[in-house]
Amino acid sequence: MKAAVLHAANDIRIEEYPDPFAGPGEVVIRTKAAGICSRSIRMLLGKDLPTSLPLIPGQELAGEISTVGPGVRGFFPEEPVVVYSTGLLGCTLNGAYAEQVRIPKEIVEAGGLVKLGEEISFEDAVMAEPLAATFAAARSNRIKEGQTILIVGGGSVGLMHLKTAKWSGCKVIVADKNDARLALAGQMGAAHLINSAKTSLHDEVMQLTGGKGADVVIISSLIPELVADCLRLTAQGGICNLFSSAPESEAGLDQAVLTERQITLTGTCAATLGDFKKCLQLIKEEAIIVSDMISHRFTLDDVLDAVEKSKNQELIRGVITYSEMFSLSF
Repeated sequence: MKAAVLHAANDIRIEEYPDPFAGPGEVVIRTKAAGICSRSIRMLLGKDLPTSLPLIPGQELAGEISTVGPGVRGFFPEEPVVVYSTGLLGCTLNGAYAEQVRIPKEIVEAGGLVKLGEEISFEDAVMAEPLAATFAAARSNRIKEGQTILIVGGGSVGLMHLKTAKWSGCKVIVADKNDARLALAGQMGAAHLINSAKTSLHDEVMQLTGGKGADVVIISSLIPELVADCLRLTAQGGICNLFSSAPESEAGLDQAVLTERQITLTGTCAATLGDFKKCLQLIKEEAIIVSDMISHRFTLDDVLDAVEKSKNQELIRGVITYSEMFSLSF
């Protein structure tokens, strides 16, 4: 089979790779769509490399079952499925950037192999995992209807937070330095847009909130210095959430602001299987639209192009496609 194989930092090769085999309790999937997530991009850029290489990256995967290993019950060849990978695929085990992927027993037994059931595009299905991560953050941040939410960072993850907050009935402010990203956030329903490169983020937020600050501030950006600034944008008794995994560094927290304003500081990055299934259902019902997040589609041969577009901030959300992309259940 063809696969994008990571051999070392900045060394990703499109090459022939042995076909996977379904052992006891395992399933092999023919990949139809694979999401391009920030973790995979960092890995392809030579950051956060796994300890064991070579490895096939990619953790967001949807496709059709190719073979079913001994002992697997309830799954059959040709069935359309999506995978909740629990951090295994593309990190410690070969992942989605290949024509076929072996799903280990741990994922199958945990319920991470989910039938798509109704008609849904494989593209939409791979968006359930990143959306689920923002649902987990919303739960941790105790988001509720009527609140004002400030999202700092309007990239793909920030826009996912926007969709989750809008679905929850919140008024959303999005801040970014990229006008194109802000325009997209406006199209997706953000109430207010702030270009922090052109105006004071603090002054704008305070004006929009009557001097109180936002009930919840979500930092969806890899800039550690933002934490101290965002605490000052958080309302009395509010919540400031660190979502992105920033490089190890000093965040420069102002303890006085944190304690005197009684702000809760949270950190989130992952979701539960329940979050994943909930988001998949909302996508199926079109209660949350995710197709407008996909700015670029690539073939497996174009993985390096996807990396370059991500480096240049041209990519909102990318998907690697493998032939037809619709799942039909009869």
